[in-house]
Amino acid sequence: MTTAPPTPPDTDAAAFVAALRRLKAWSGLSYRRLERHAADAGHCLPYSTAATMLGRERLPREELVAAFVAACGIRGDEAEAWLDARTGIACGPVPADAPVPAEVRSVGLAPANVAPPVAAPARTRPWRTRWALVGAAALVTALLGGATASGVFTDDEEVVRTTTSVRL
Repeated sequence: MTTAPPTPPDTDAAAFVAALRRLKAWSGLSYRRLERHAADAGHCLPYSTAATMLGRERLPREELVAAFVAACGIRGDEAEAWLDARTGIACGPVPADAPVPAEVRSVGLAPANVAPPVAAPARTRPWRTRWALVGAAALVTALLGGATASGVFTDDEEVVRTTTSVRL
C-alpha cells in the first residue's frame, strides 16, 4: 500500500460502489481477509456480504461501508469522508432555497450543512384494497341474511316440559 487510497465520489451509487471496488483492489485483501480485518476492527462484515455489496450497483448500508472501509485499513478522517459521501448520495443535495429550521439557526449551523425536514407522506390504502374489503363485507352480509331467512339459526326442537319441581 504505497499509493494513496482512492477517494470516495459523491455523484451516484454506481460510482460509489466502483470506488469501493477500487478500494478493495488497493487494499490487496481477499474477501475472507476483509472479514477477518473487519472483525479485528470491531465490525461484522461476512465475506459473502462484501462480495454481494461490490457486485451490485446499489448504495450499500452505512454500517457495511464503515466495516468495509475499516477492513481495508482506512481510519480517521478518510473513513469519515467515505461515510459522508455515502450519506450525501443517499440523502441527495440540499436545495439552496430550502428553509432553515429555527432550532438549527439557534445552534449556529450553516444552512448548507443541514437537510430540510421532510414531512412523511400520509399513508393511503390503494383503491383495490378498499373495493376488496367492500366486496367481502357485502358477501358476508348476504350469506348471513340468507342463512337467517332460511331458518338455519332457529331451534327446531320442541321444548319438553319436565316434571321437576321449582320449589327449593
